[in-house]
Amino acid sequence: MLRKRHAFMESSTTHRRESDGRSTAESAPERARALMVLGTASHVGKSLVAAALCRIFSDDGRRVAPFKAQNMSLNSAATPDGGEIGRAQALQAECARVPASVDMNPVLLKPSSETGSQVVVLGKIAGESDARTYHAERVRTLFPTVVAAYERLAADYDTIVLEGAGSPAEINLRAGDIVNLRMAEAADAACVLVADIDRGGMFAALVGTLELLEPDERARIRGFIVNKFRGDRSLLQPGIEQIEVRLGIPCMGVIPFVAQLDLDEEDSVVLRQVPIEREKVDPLRIVVIALPHLANFTDFDALASEPSVDLQYAFEASDLGAADVVILPGTKRTIDDLDWLHARGFAQTLAPHLARGLVLGICGGMQMLGRTIDDPHGVEGGGARAGFGALPIVTTLATTKTTRAVRGRFCAELLFGCVPESRAVDGYEIHVGTTTYDADASALIVHDAGMDGASARVGSVLGTYLHGCLDDDAFRHAFLRAARTARRRAPAGEWSWWRREREARIDRWAAHVGTHCDLAALRTLLGS
Repeated sequence: MLRKRHAFMESSTTHRRESDGRSTAESAPERARALMVLGTASHVGKSLVAAALCRIFSDDGRRVAPFKAQNMSLNSAATPDGGEIGRAQALQAECARVPASVDMNPVLLKPSSETGSQVVVLGKIAGESDARTYHAERVRTLFPTVVAAYERLAADYDTIVLEGAGSPAEINLRAGDIVNLRMAEAADAACVLVADIDRGGMFAALVGTLELLEPDERARIRGFIVNKFRGDRSLLQPGIEQIEVRLGIPCMGVIPFVAQLDLDEEDSVVLRQVPIEREKVDPLRIVVIALPHLANFTDFDALASEPSVDLQYAFEASDLGAADVVILPGTKRTIDDLDWLHARGFAQTLAPHLARGLVLGICGGMQMLGRTIDDPHGVEGGGARAGFGALPIVTTLATTKTTRAVRGRFCAELLFGCVPESRAVDGYEIHVGTTTYDADASALIVHDAGMDGASARVGSVLGTYLHGCLDDDAFRHAFLRAARTARRRAPAGEWSWWRREREARIDRWAAHVGTHCDLAALRTLLGS
């Protein structure tokens, strides 16, 4: 990494490298201004702070784009051009009011084991890698691709909000880190450091992070933000003043904790950390099986928002209990998670639901509900597995991934035995494998890219590849009306309008962050 000292709070424009005795700012067209959000640890709120800044700067009239060089998450999204990126960057693009693109998250790691991940580069599968090999090679093999993606964004937008990953002070990983301060150097970005006071040890985390940085790296940190604060601000203020002196950088915000923010989370750790606790009246009990490699758990955020739904996650077979509806979600490792279901006793507790209850399979969950899953190319280790046999389909895993956004229509005659009140549905596909139908089977959904999904002959078991299909208010309400009717429940008395309310949630979150942060100081870091 090139080493260069930078003065505290100096405009980032003056940091441009010199060429032939002239600054880049003088010899080349204006480049996008860059601000990076770093964190003292994982899950301190970097993604959502960056999302808020994207909306705030968009409200300023800037053309803003988010960027994260490398993301590790099973929670991904499809871009309009058919690529795959981290869900957090898709949310940030939404906040910035621009279309998501693969350049916003050029490297996505999707964990497939404790030490290995699928590597997605510019939206497409590039292969599998173990952690040791990846960390040893990524600067040489991937960083040029990352920088090129950033430069394309910097040419098209005037402001880039970058997000780091984990902590920039992981000294054992620094030599191979492409997402934190090496990327800040490449983008010439000023950095703010976010710390989570709710988890405790916030002051030590701030001091420790900066102490472990090299002098030129530390010079890029222009301020810090305290996130998830609860309590009396006056009791915190003496500590803030002391830590500002010790670190030599200002506090640029103290953001109060917000419960049930209802914006996309990046890490499935929230399934255990944030139980869904809302007052429900005669709720429909929907249980999502928490598969070890569960992917795209944001599929269920809209369901959780419904006043008539009690959404829970089943970590043990006994958690299925008296569920009204069971959902088998998407998974990064379909065969491994199918084996896990049998090993943990879920197959036995799921059987009566398949016979007499209501079951929905999404993506890998749909594949499991079919007759067989064949892996002739060794995508997940090879071999074949018998599925649960509830759907008249057969799946063959492939070496290429299908990634696309689709709009379609529910074409099955019945939904859980009822005629659906709304048939329009949209979502996105991210899956490896092709699914074929038995001769007498029919699709569940027809869309602009073909046919999708299937239903059992009795109509109580459904499957679809469409992630996000339950985000659509009209289709979700039709799904819940049919489920309540099938379970002999009274009609719901109140509905959530998820898509209409999402923009309002984004605006509220941005206003909350803007109220409690020094926006003048943050704008100064962007040279304005």
